[in-house]
This record gives sequence, structure tokens and C-alpha cells, in this order.
Amino acid sequence: MRSLRQLLMVSVMNFRNLRYRLDSSLVAVVGFAGVVLVVVAILSIRAGFRTTLVTTGSPDVAIVLRGGSGSEVNSVLGGNSSYIIGQAPGVAQDAGGPVLSPELLVQISLKKRRSGTESNVSFRGVTADALAVHNKVRIVAGRMFAPGLNEVIVGADAARSFQGLQLGEVLHSGRYHWKVVGIFDDGGGLHNSEIWTSLPVLQGAYQRGNSVSSVYVKLVNPGAFDAFKQSLTHNPQLNVSVQRESDYFAGQAEGMSLFIGIVGGIIAVLMGGGAVFGAINTMYTAVAARTQEIAMLRALGFGHLPVLASVLLEGLVLGLVGGVCGGMLAYLLFNGFEATTFNQFTVMAFRFAVTPHLLGLGILYALVMGFLGGIPPALRAARLPIAASLRQS
Repeated sequence: MRSLRQLLMVSVMNFRNLRYRLDSSLVAVVGFAGVVLVVVAILSIRAGFRTTLVTTGSPDVAIVLRGGSGSEVNSVLGGNSSYIIGQAPGVAQDAGGPVLSPELLVQISLKKRRSGTESNVSFRGVTADALAVHNKVRIVAGRMFAPGLNEVIVGADAARSFQGLQLGEVLHSGRYHWKVVGIFDDGGGLHNSEIWTSLPVLQGAYQRGNSVSSVYVKLVNPGAFDAFKQSLTHNPQLNVSVQRESDYFAGQAEGMSLFIGIVGGIIAVLMGGGAVFGAINTMYTAVAARTQEIAMLRALGFGHLPVLASVLLEGLVLGLVGGVCGGMLAYLLFNGFEATTFNQFTVMAFRFAVTPHLLGLGILYALVMGFLGGIPPALRAARLPIAASLRQS
């Protein structure tokens, strides 16, 4: 209890005298804030990217690809596959039969609206049942394309990012032309970066016969997935892989998430090391300025531990202030910031996500930096010789 009371008294004295060393303290705070700002901003890229892909998937929808393909870009299924898949157990039914969507995915090159540089865009051929399977998709402007005509609907992010994709414009790709008749939104998922058209039209334009890249299947409920998967993977007529749509898109995010996490970790260590050295220098300056004061406290009976803990507490407070400031700046500057990245050779739009979890990690990291920065000065303060320190002028 006595040590705690001494710690409180010493800490109050420290913070009262903080205004006399405000410049050096601000240097430490700015260093911590800068590290937190950069690290949280980088990790918010990963959070936003994952959110976009995970939002696209649904646990009661399965995606069927060619066995071993890994992604829609590399998958090719024969035209009779859709019929066989529709007969599997667990498939939802409506008045028209099985609720499924055979889809063809190709890549086309379009110019970005701002830079004029060319990038790949996913061009997806779907049937009328696509909206029943992708139930998050909503037409927000214009109308649905007419089956069999050279008409397209465009994801909201793609319409903002690329030339020639506004409502009423004509999309030119190679020797083919499609009129943009609608803009759709799928709640912030991957499809917002795509262009959709009638499946037979896209198959004919790119000479794909009746083949498709994937088949999306609406299940009666999420629990029907295992029976559905087992039926297809044991069917000798098919060579397919079956995943929940939510698992498929979460898996697509893993590579980019791992890369960003590694880069963020390296930057955090390098910048954090610099901030810790800055804090050490700041706290050493504070201890040097208070040498006689600390010696006087020791002479009056204050123990080593309260003096050491008070310096560490000051480092933690500087870290906390820097962490909060850096986190607030990251949220104000980057949360919701729209960017694009490559996913399976195509451009995908997503938004940075500065989540409460990331803000908490940033503040925790700032506290760790403040604590580490306070250890060497705190040890020095606790070991100051009383007699020699009192004689200093």
C-alpha cells in the first residue's frame, strides 16, 4: 500500500512537470501516432479485401467447379453438367425446377476512368435464374438485360471505375458491342466489380460452345451441403470440386491477406523500432532533467519501485495518447477509402475497413512501444546514486 501511494505521488509530480518537457514528449507521441497510422492503414486493406470477398458468399449456396481448377478462371464444365448437378439431393426447387445458375467467366480489358490505363474486368455470362441464386444482387438503375441480346448490366464499382460502363453507353470489346441497360449492386461484394450478360450471348461471342466455368446452386438449407457434395464428387459422370460459396470466396482472400499481413508485420517492426528508440531518448531526457528531484525523493524514503514504475507509466501514457491519435487519423483518412486490387488476374474494387479490432490492436501496439521505450530510462532513474545526484547543480 505504501509503494502504491508513493507511485501515485511520484506520477502526479511527473505529469505536473510534463509541460516543461512538452517538445520531447510530443516527439514521442508523434512517433507512436505515425506507426499506428501506417500499420492500421495497411491492415485495413486486408480487412476491406476480406470483407468484400466474404460478403459475396452465402452458406446456403454451393459453387461447383471442375476438379482441381481452384478458381472460376481456370474451370471448364461441359454443357450437360448443369442438368446432372440439378438432380443432386439438397438442391432447392421452384416452379421452374432446380434453382441453379450455370455461369461463364471471361476476362476483358477496359480503360480505367481516371488514369486511362487498361485493366482486366470480369465479364460473366448468366441466365435468368442468376438473381434467384445471387440473392444479394439488386438492380439499382435501369433494368435487367434481355436474354439473347447484346445487353449488359454492370456492377456499381465497375461502372465508377471504367470507361464506357455508364447506363446507356455501349461497351466495346474486340469486335463485339453491348449496350449497358442496368447498374446492379450486390451489397459490397465481388460482383460489384463485374459485368453481366446473357450466358448464350457470351458463349457465342467467345466461341465457348455450351461450356461454363461454374455452376452456382441454391441449397434447401446450409445443412444440405454435405449430401449434395458427396453425391457430386462420387458421380462417375463428373469430375468436380464442390465448396460452399462462402468458403470459396474466403479461400480466394487468403493469399492476399497473408501477403498484406506479412508486409504489415515487417513495417510494424521496423517503424516500431524507430518509435521505441525515440521514446527511449525522450524518457532519458526526462530522467536527466529530473535527476535532483528523483534523488530528493529517494532521500525522503521513496523506494526504487515507485520511481521505476512512474517512468514506465509516463511511457505508457505517451504511447496511449499516440495510439489514440494515430487510430483516429487512420479512421478519418482511410475508413471506406475505395481502392482496387488484382484477384485472379482481374481488377476488384474494395474499401479499406478500419475496424474496432484494428484500432484496438493499434493502441495496444502503441502501449507496448511506450512500455519498451520506458524500460531503460526507468532502470536508470531507479539506480541513480542519491548523494552524487543531489550534488549536481
